[in-house]
Amino acid sequence: MMAAKWIEALTGPLEQKKQYRQAKARLDALPEPYLSVAGAFTRYFMYYGGVTDGDTIVQMLGDLADLWERAAVDGTPVREIVGADPVEFAESFAQAYGGKRWIDKERDRLAKAVDDADRGDPR
Repeated sequence: MMAAKWIEALTGPLEQKKQYRQAKARLDALPEPYLSVAGAFTRYFMYYGGVTDGDTIVQMLGDLADLWERAAVDGTPVREIVGADPVEFAESFAQAYGGKRWIDKERDRLAKAVDDADRGDPR
């Protein structure tokens, strides 16, 4: 057990990785056109979302798999789900998940730099 805790400390929770792989496998098993659309959304989320919290990523991908699996079963057209603007849909979907994003650190850094300059502290 000690080794498992050490490995998780380095690589992240093993259960989280298992859940991620399961969600990814569900997405990869979708029929077309849902497969290619789900892949495009997943790729977009990795660039746009910038989510750094593993639990949030796992939840988002699981929900994405739920959405496209249901659409495939029901035969719902892709456009009926995403609407006229797929980018707006993707960004609204991603924003529904809190989580820490990489940009949060940069926002804090920018605010601190301005605060330091305002106080005359050039650090």
